[in-house]
Amino acid sequence: MSKNTTRIALVLAVGAASLLAACTQEQQNKISRSIQNWTGTNGVMEVYAGDKLVRRFIQVDKVSTALGTDDKAPRAYRYGYGVLDENFNFEVDAGEKKVYFEVSDYSNTVFFESPR
Repeated sequence: MSKNTTRIALVLAVGAASLLAACTQEQQNKISRSIQNWTGTNGVMEVYAGDKLVRRFIQVDKVSTALGTDDKAPRAYRYGYGVLDENFNFEVDAGEKKVYFEVSDYSNTVFFESPR
């Protein structure tokens, strides 16, 4: 890279960092979620019955909050698409397919970035 290109990149990086620092935490979270929505994420959604794991979805891009058709109010469930990991091994095996899923706000769930 030339010196001018390096300087321009540095100025842009400092400017972006300054703008981000001036944002509230909620604005930073919105920006982060927007980037994740664009780039996707390799998430895992686990559903528990008490302390027992009963369902695992892998390769989940995002989990969305359902909104009412007329009132646009948030509904009491989340939904997404992911591969149903039937044997809980964090891998897509033969016969395991991408499915649509819904989980209630009142269910015992954990959503996290895949460790693999």
